[in-house]
Amino acid sequence: MLRVALAQIDLTVGALEENAALIAQWLGKARATGAHLVVFPELAISGYPPEDLLLKDHFLAGCRAMLDQVASACTGLCAVVGVPTLEEGRVYNSAAVLSDGRVVALYHKLRLPNYGVFDEKRYFIPGDAVVVLELGDWRVGVNICEDIWEPLGPSEMAAWKAGAQVVVNLSMSPYHLGKGRERENMLADRARAAGAYVCYVNGVGGQDELVFDGHSLVYDPEGRLLARAAQFKEELLVADLEWPTPSELARGAEGERTVSQCPGAPAFAWQLQAIPVASSLPGTLAGSSPDWPLDGDLLRGPGSEGRRPPVCECLEPEAEVYEALCLGVRDYVAKNGFEQVVMGISGGIDSALTACIAADALGKDRVNAVSMPSRYSSTGTRNDARETAARLGVRYHEIPIEGVYGSYLECLADYLDPDKPGVTEQNIQARIRGNLLMALSNRFGWLVLTTGNKSETAVGYATLYGDMAGGFAVLKDVPKTLVYRLAAYRNARAEGLPPIPESTIKRAPSAELAAGQTDQDTLPPYDLLDEIIEAYVVRDESLEEIVARGLDRATVQRVIAMIDGNEYKRRQAAPGVRITPKAFGKDRRLPITSRYRG
Repeated sequence: MLRVALAQIDLTVGALEENAALIAQWLGKARATGAHLVVFPELAISGYPPEDLLLKDHFLAGCRAMLDQVASACTGLCAVVGVPTLEEGRVYNSAAVLSDGRVVALYHKLRLPNYGVFDEKRYFIPGDAVVVLELGDWRVGVNICEDIWEPLGPSEMAAWKAGAQVVVNLSMSPYHLGKGRERENMLADRARAAGAYVCYVNGVGGQDELVFDGHSLVYDPEGRLLARAAQFKEELLVADLEWPTPSELARGAEGERTVSQCPGAPAFAWQLQAIPVASSLPGTLAGSSPDWPLDGDLLRGPGSEGRRPPVCECLEPEAEVYEALCLGVRDYVAKNGFEQVVMGISGGIDSALTACIAADALGKDRVNAVSMPSRYSSTGTRNDARETAARLGVRYHEIPIEGVYGSYLECLADYLDPDKPGVTEQNIQARIRGNLLMALSNRFGWLVLTTGNKSETAVGYATLYGDMAGGFAVLKDVPKTLVYRLAAYRNARAEGLPPIPESTIKRAPSAELAAGQTDQDTLPPYDLLDEIIEAYVVRDESLEEIVARGLDRATVQRVIAMIDGNEYKRRQAAPGVRITPKAFGKDRRLPITSRYRG
């Protein structure tokens, strides 16, 4: 029996000493469970993604020093830890094998992703060898993230050519809605193809725009799920693996792995390295290990009765997105050293949902909601803003902007037409509000959260240096139609009075920057707008492909022109949590100056 522990932990880019200490702490937790092998996420020492920090030799030297420090604490079990390494001027994305207080082997990632949010070919050189560890009678293949995504890759080679019964994969796989199910299907396929256990550890936490959802997994050689860690939480997932497997024993098989079992195996392009790991491991790899402790500080999730690993239930879609947004906000605030946040609260649904997320992520005492009514603010929205803050228990402030707005109009009197107020006057109001929030940020050190959604960000229905001003855009990747679903979800889970008033949800969306204004004066209905944005931005469909869906050509052309024409605004926007397959920012990088349309 082989007891494997997957350390699903929240690491911080560049916090080398903190990361090393966290890894050492979870090494101790794994040791206390009697684990023979503990696996940590990709680039755990450096945090992920370190981006251009990898171009600094002194950063890489610091990573190596921290790796050696972690290795010195690795006794009584074997550990695999992600780390960037520098060898003869080449930088690798590596998995370090630690045992008996030292680094005994390094595996270098073979497949480097260079799409979407990934840019690994900018930094790393691919490795050239598949590594298989020999732990007693167990052979364990090691690979990293992208290595396991394509069929006929390092996992199959480890099993087919070196007889590996187990493949461990170190990942930092960013979250988007639906990604978890995609991973599960892929890992089940890979386990069946290799005929080996697959143990997949994913990190958890927020890093700028990215959120990592954990959701670590263990599959048996027949592609059946054995263990699943929780989403969006740190956890030590422990599983006992048997060889021969129960299914093979039932068939009378002895579980021997030979190349002859895979006569159609291709000629893989990589070398093969078998590395004996002599280690004073607990128990015996051929027999049993100590029973798991029941201490909840060591094992989170369902209990460990009978040494059965937990299989946590996956969250429903709205709950999943909501938890991703909360984690993204929590980590961005904490990792950047802010104690409190401040945001505008208008009585609209976007700011109400943002307030809910901030309060749930940080605690109500760390959230400041500021109402900044103007001459166009209705009694209904002013009341709803105050009511939402009260129901959440966050700090509420009210700063009317009429006096400041009047001063602006007086200052610009020679340049404005009082009989024909337009977008200039509207944007002045938004910029006054942004200025006030930034003033509070400067005075008290509060991080400004912006409240605009993906639909508005896509078409530029936002004011540069106004409602776009701030440090973190909570709903930046959340389409307006999803905003409504998330608001309904948050209200439904409330104990007692729901935080978002029903009037806020039912009221027609409006920026309230002009008399009688609604969003639909300028934009198509949000369900139609979001359909076009999904097609054009996320799926990269052309004008003709979108129109072929039965949508009005003139409407599609207008929306596309708005999306393309507002790239300059998005380039200056605050970062925000990524929850769709393609977000503005790292995912979608287009030129500001471009005449291509459609």
